[in-house]
Amino acid sequence: GDPTSSLVARMFRIQNEHDPISLNYTSGTTADPKGAVISHRGAYLSSLGAIMGWEMRTFPVYLWTLPMFHCNGWTLTWSVAARGGTNVCIRNVTAPEIFKNIELHGVTHMCCAPTVFNILLQGKPVHLSNRSKPVQVLVGGSSPPAALVKKVQQLGFQVMHAYGLTEATGPVLFCEWQDEWNRLPENQQMELKGRQGVGVLTLSEIEVKNTKTQESVPRDGKTMGEIVIKGSSIMKGYLKNPKATSEAFKDGWLNTGDIGVIHPDGHIEIKDRSKDIIISGGENISSVEVENVLYKHQKVLEAAVVAMPHPVWGETPCAFVVLEKGETCQGDRGDKLVTRERDLIEYCRENLPRFMCPRKIVFLKELPKNGNGKILKPKLRDIAKGLVFNEKDTISSKKVQGDDEKYRVGLTSRL
Repeated sequence: GDPTSSLVARMFRIQNEHDPISLNYTSGTTADPKGAVISHRGAYLSSLGAIMGWEMRTFPVYLWTLPMFHCNGWTLTWSVAARGGTNVCIRNVTAPEIFKNIELHGVTHMCCAPTVFNILLQGKPVHLSNRSKPVQVLVGGSSPPAALVKKVQQLGFQVMHAYGLTEATGPVLFCEWQDEWNRLPENQQMELKGRQGVGVLTLSEIEVKNTKTQESVPRDGKTMGEIVIKGSSIMKGYLKNPKATSEAFKDGWLNTGDIGVIHPDGHIEIKDRSKDIIISGGENISSVEVENVLYKHQKVLEAAVVAMPHPVWGETPCAFVVLEKGETCQGDRGDKLVTRERDLIEYCRENLPRFMCPRKIVFLKELPKNGNGKILKPKLRDIAKGLVFNEKDTISSKKVQGDDEKYRVGLTSRL
C-alpha cells in the first residue's frame, strides 16, 4: 500500500482517550480568555450527551448560527456527524438568511444565543406554521425570558434551553420537557423553558453548593448556591496556566461561577453569574430576575441589569434597555406611544419587590456584545460606576470617556 497513507494513519491514531483533541478559549466576558484543553474522551461523551439530551434523531439538518470555535460548537460539530446529519452554514446571521435557509434546506435543528431570538423578531418574521414539525432550537448562554420564548415559538420553533461552558466541553444540562408540564398554563410553560434542566447522562455529577460551607443546598427552588460539576467530559485544565487550573477545581469539582437553585424535581435553574449578583443592603438580587420582568414589557427589546453605586445600600440595580423598533425613550411622537424611564421603573415596582427594582434606566441603541452574542456586562458595569446619587436622589453621570460614548444615551434623570 501507499507508505504515505500508512504514516498519516499512524500519526492520527488515538493512543490514549485522555489525549487532547481541541483547545478552546473561554469567551473572556468576565476575565482574560484561558485555553481549556479538551480530551478525546470528553468530546465523545459530551457529543453523546447532546444527542440524548436533545433527542436528536438520525439525518438531522442543522443550521449553524453558533460559531464552531466556541465551546466546540457545543459539540454539535461531532453530534450531527454521528447522526448522519447535514450542516447548513450561513455567512451572516440575519433573519432573512435564517428563514431562507430553513425553507431551502428543510432545517430540523439549530442552536443559538438568546440574542438571535431578537434578530428573528426584529426582522420581518416568517411563520413556519406550514411545516409538519417545528424547528428544534437549542438556546444557551443566559436564560431566555419567558416572554421572548413565547414570541419565538409562535413563529414555528420549539425551544429547549441548555447550559454548558467551555471548560465542560459542551452542554451539561438540558431542560428536558416533562409530560405533566403540558397541563400547565402557557405562561408557566414558557417560564419552565427558562430552567437549565437536568444533567446529561454522560456527566458524573452536578450539584449546587453553598459557597462558604461547600454543602449541597436544599432542593427547594429558593436557596442559592454555586453550580459545580464533575465528570470525564470536564477539561483537563487550562493550557500553561496551572494557577488558574487549581483555582477552577475544588475537591475534584469544577466551580462554574454560576449561581443557581435546585427545584424539588431536580431541575437546576441559574439565577446569575456570581460576579453579576447585586448586593443591596445585604440582600442578594438576581440580575436575571429583574431582566425577565423588563423583557415582559411590550416595548422592551433587550435588557441587561448590573449594579450601580448607592450611598446608603452600597449597590442598587441599574438597567440598560434597548427599546423595540419605533419606540423612543423620551419626548412626544404625535400619536406614537413613548416609553419613559419612570414608566419602566413603575412597571418594575408593580412586578418586583421594591428593593429589587432598578433605580436607573439607561436607554441604549444597542447592548455591547462579544463575537458569541454574549452581553458584555463588565462594559456596562464600567458605565454604571459613572452614575452617582446626590443627596436629593438625583442621578447624574460622570464624564464619558472615549468609546463609551456610543453606549451612553440619556444618562441623566431625576427619580
